[in-house]
Amino acid sequence: MKVAELMITPPVTVPPETTARQAAARMAAEAVGCVLVADGGALCGIVTDRDLVLRALATTAGPDTRVSQLMSAPAVTVEAAQDVEVAYRTFRRTGVRRLPVLDEHRLVGVLALDDLLLDVLYRLFDLLGPISWSALHEGGPDADAPPIRSLWRTP
Repeated sequence: MKVAELMITPPVTVPPETTARQAAARMAAEAVGCVLVADGGALCGIVTDRDLVLRALATTAGPDTRVSQLMSAPAVTVEAAQDVEVAYRTFRRTGVRRLPVLDEHRLVGVLALDDLLLDVLYRLFDLLGPISWSALHEGGPDADAPPIRSLWRTP
């Protein structure tokens, strides 16, 4: 499986002059845990909800500090065409929870550790679905029933 199959698109981006307050508002509006700081399409860094708390609100920096002063840079990235296993290893090696996804140096998405964990759970549910069905109902699983993945994942 490739990173492109699990990444979230489009990535939520803000320019470097965005304030922490504006970034937080954007994260809330988009229901995301990070924004990617980009200048003219080039990735400059990443700011997470945790960064906003620890680097702006818990210090004297404050909510009007620009994200260019709060971001993690350079951002650890992964390529869209790489196997998911590369992303797993990158998460383990670096300790980050979100990876900007690039396609030939162009920002195309974000992959969160949670996305990988959910995919693993969906695969487990798909494997256990027929077993669980058999245990609950006599006669075995309904051949026309959708896999459990389709019941959990939204399109």
